[in-house]
Amino acid sequence: MPFPMTDDLLNFDVYPRVFTVGKESEIHVRQLGMRPVFEPGETYRLVVCALDGGNPAEFPATGDYEAEEVTADEEGNFTFTHTFASEQQYFLRFEKRSGERVKQFPVYAVASDLAGRLPLLGDLHMHTCRSDGNQLPAVVAANYRAHGYDFTVISDHCRYYPSLEAIEAYRDVPHDLAIIPGEEVHMPAVHGKRGAVHIVNFGGAYSINALTEGEAVSEKGTDPQYRSLDGVCPPSMPLSDYEDAIEALAASLEIPEGVDAIPAAICKWVFTQIRKAGGLGIFAHPNWIADTFHVPEKFTDYLMKERDFDAFEVLGGENYYEQNGFQTHRYYDEIAKGNKIPIVGSTDSHSSNLSNRNALICSTVIFAKENERKALINAVKSGYSVAVDTISTEFRLVGETRLARYACFLLKNYFPLHDALCAEEGRLMKTYVTGLPCEREEAAETLKIMSGRVARLQKKLFDF
Repeated sequence: MPFPMTDDLLNFDVYPRVFTVGKESEIHVRQLGMRPVFEPGETYRLVVCALDGGNPAEFPATGDYEAEEVTADEEGNFTFTHTFASEQQYFLRFEKRSGERVKQFPVYAVASDLAGRLPLLGDLHMHTCRSDGNQLPAVVAANYRAHGYDFTVISDHCRYYPSLEAIEAYRDVPHDLAIIPGEEVHMPAVHGKRGAVHIVNFGGAYSINALTEGEAVSEKGTDPQYRSLDGVCPPSMPLSDYEDAIEALAASLEIPEGVDAIPAAICKWVFTQIRKAGGLGIFAHPNWIADTFHVPEKFTDYLMKERDFDAFEVLGGENYYEQNGFQTHRYYDEIAKGNKIPIVGSTDSHSSNLSNRNALICSTVIFAKENERKALINAVKSGYSVAVDTISTEFRLVGETRLARYACFLLKNYFPLHDALCAEEGRLMKTYVTGLPCEREEAAETLKIMSGRVARLQKKLFDF
């Protein structure tokens, strides 16, 4: 697991962990079988201290400490109420009457706009053996559930149908992974002129690649069952009609010097089509080095100014600094200009096994009201996402400060518990699609029993 389980998470049950600012909450602290730290019937001083405020002895103007006496019950556990005043991390600090610190536990208070939004971790860009990846779509989905993902997308190059294959594989078995339909869009050349920008269609209800002739159509034809989520999609147009549409669009655009018109028109057309399909159009990895930067800096400047995309893949699938580092700088430069850009982080994974050094290199925490396609897309578009960099042992976060601070707390104090539940579910999902008949049957029965465990953990830890 990328987010390690601490001794305090193993030895104490503190719930809820996240509260709404200004709302009184009942809090429980339970010991989980280690050598007792709190003595039954003993009275302790509970100090609730705000991380942001500083020590009131040194900074009385901002220090936020509230103290009261609490008495442990017959098992050495506590139940008490508290109302948190502002959005930030707090410590529940238990001290003996002598002033000696016994234990402290971090908790978090969120403002009303985040209350009701669940932290959902996942990936918005990855590949399977249906394009240039290594595993079947259903296995990729199962493996990433085992890695702790709440949602994932199958976004194979030029192909939408592998994502439908992954969804269909688990249609008859309960599981708590949201498998989102998608594809990486690569449209055909327009009279020999290519548009090399990589674009991800996350969650669109139908394929953009299959709107004209290309690999998607040549492999599966134009049957809507292979290129749409619900059997409804626009007809696939002849290549000549597509080329005419792009050339006409290119002629209508105001293209600055140093920017190629046909790739610019293809980008605008693709992002428009993704939006029509109800998807999230992601501008992917411009600073990936493929001999040179995948996207010229002037072209990236143009796309940032036009903002036809819905989200920027600020972190992607390489671990050299020129990609994710430069893309992060670009994001903060744009923010400084007043250009608020929704962001995501993705593995761009081509193997879901941990033997792949980049299998867990990046991810996204989306704060959404529900773990389903439309809610995830709306949350990203509304700016409720943080990109997570796990290239090194200590994670790094990219995004709005308040969301990054909240995500930091969650990655340490919620996701380790969450990931432990996901690991077994993912293993059973893989067994369900690859095992012997008796193993598949047993996996299906066990998944029925396990279904809803993460939701129950969320209900326990988030006092919404």
